[in-house]
Amino acid sequence: MAASAKVHVTPQVIGRLRLASQGLQDGFGSVAECVSKMGAMQAQDLASAFWAVGQRVPGSGLSDVLEALENGTVVRSWPMRGTLHLVPPGELRWILAITTERAMRSATARHRDLGIDAADIAICRELALGHVAGTPGATREELFKVFEGAGQGTKAQRGIHLLWILCQHGWLVQGPPAGTAGRALGQQLFVAFDEWIPESRTLDRDEGIAEFLLRYLRSHGPATERDFSWWSQIPLAEVRKALAAVSGQLVELVFRDTSYWLSPEAAAMLDDGVPGSRTLLALPGFDEFLLGYQDRSLVLPPEHAQKVVPGGNGVFKRMIVSGGRVVGTWSREGTGKGTAVVPEPFEGTLGPAAQRSFELQAAKYLGFLGR
Repeated sequence: MAASAKVHVTPQVIGRLRLASQGLQDGFGSVAECVSKMGAMQAQDLASAFWAVGQRVPGSGLSDVLEALENGTVVRSWPMRGTLHLVPPGELRWILAITTERAMRSATARHRDLGIDAADIAICRELALGHVAGTPGATREELFKVFEGAGQGTKAQRGIHLLWILCQHGWLVQGPPAGTAGRALGQQLFVAFDEWIPESRTLDRDEGIAEFLLRYLRSHGPATERDFSWWSQIPLAEVRKALAAVSGQLVELVFRDTSYWLSPEAAAMLDDGVPGSRTLLALPGFDEFLLGYQDRSLVLPPEHAQKVVPGGNGVFKRMIVSGGRVVGTWSREGTGKGTAVVPEPFEGTLGPAAQRSFELQAAKYLGFLGR
């Protein structure tokens, strides 16, 4: 399909195209490739992020994702929306250069309430870098003790905001898991950015926004310019300028008079029929399939939204996705080898074929965890 083509699609087709773009049909070759192609993957809840990667890298296990964090081929930081993401290490610095100023502005009132000013940040920067230099890194609690010893309070979230600021400016970054106990808790060591990521690509702002937008639309498409602006927190005017620069490398689809953009490779599926009509997946909570878009109604019927995000409290339940649509949630019961994976469809029960597919997904999930 030519990059200039315009075709009309349905919500079901959009959902299945997104499955393909996000590697949920054919998958990526490695953990590092997955995160690089996705651009950034929601990772506030680390266990969910691990399974999000596992669903996109065939044959991978939890140990593979942990290894990627341990060897630095994937890093976890706050590149946008004040939320932790998995990101490719060599791209993080230029992404932060684009997003940090706005993120810091949005936190101004909160930092004023916490009594954090430029002098405090400078003091904590020197303390933190001095403490982690030449070491494997330090836990959050260890750095809090260092700050407290210098009169920098860490209570009432002041400490985590200080660490967020140091990471936001590219002085610190989260590194390897903090030992065996830390793995279970999702704890990571904080390390010096330049020591952990010695090589970073350099892009100016316009180049960076265009690169970030192109990577997003190739991995999340079909998606709109507004989806990307919300996802990245980059102003819409700059997104539109970037889209003009990269649109020749994409295909435009029109749905309800709105333009959706995706890669030519994904759009080519429209010629022979988009796969995935019978694909059933057990996705984690916070997965990019849902969280990667401002408008989620195309894949999650609005009447069922509260079942995925009860009370709109920002906590997303694990999702059952069938044919590119969210059709239910699922839960874990028990621990260890006694862990059970239980489907909770929105309506009725899963049919025999869907139930069998779900059981295969449950087995894949438990196998990923090593159970």
